[in-house]
Amino acid sequence: MTLCTAFDGHTMIAAGPQAQVAAAAKAAHDAGRTVLVFRDEDARPIDLDLRGDLPAVLARLPQEQTQPEPEKRGPEKRRAGRPKLGVTPREVTLLPRHWDWLASQPGGASVALRKLVEAALREAEGPDRMRRSREAAYRFMTAVAGDLPDYEEAVRMLFAGDWTAFDARTETWPVDVRDYARRLAEPGWRNGQGR
Repeated sequence: MTLCTAFDGHTMIAAGPQAQVAAAAKAAHDAGRTVLVFRDEDARPIDLDLRGDLPAVLARLPQEQTQPEPEKRGPEKRRAGRPKLGVTPREVTLLPRHWDWLASQPGGASVALRKLVEAALREAEGPDRMRRSREAAYRFMTAVAGDLPDYEEAVRMLFAGDWTAFDARTETWPVDVRDYARRLAEPGWRNGQGR
C-alpha cells in the first residue's frame, strides 16, 4: 500500500493510503488550492491527475501490485559491453580463482554467494537507511520549506547528522512542515539507531 501525505502550502491536508489522500487533494484542488502530494517512503512527489470527478481521479491511480511482475524475456539483443565473455544480465562473471574458492565452500557456490550478499546487505543497512532518510527529508524540505527561516542551516544540519541543531533550526517552522520533515529525517540520525 502506498502511503502519502498531501500539503496545501505549509498545511498538511491528508495523510494515509493514496486513494484517501487523492480524495482530499481533489477536494482542495476543486476549491482552487495548490496541493503537493509526497510518497511517505521517500518523499518523492506524486503527480495526481485531478481532472474530472472523484471516481475518475481514483480510477486513474496506479493499481497496487501485490507481487512483482515476472521478468519479461524476449529475444537476446547484442549490446555494448564485453561480447567475447558472453556476459548477459543476471550472470555472474568471476575469475577462475573466485570460482575455485566458491566451489570449496560448504553448500557450494550458490550458498556462498547468498551468504556474501546477505552479509553485505546487513552491513550497508544502517548507512543506506541514513542516506535514504536524509535524501527524503531534503527532497520534501526543498519543495515545501525552501522559503522558511533557517532553511539552509537546517539542510546543513540534516546532512551533518546533527539532530539537535536540525530540530533547533526547524522549531519555528509551521507545525505540519516541521513534524513531517523531522519524521522523514528520523531514521537518518545515528546511522539509523534513532535519537
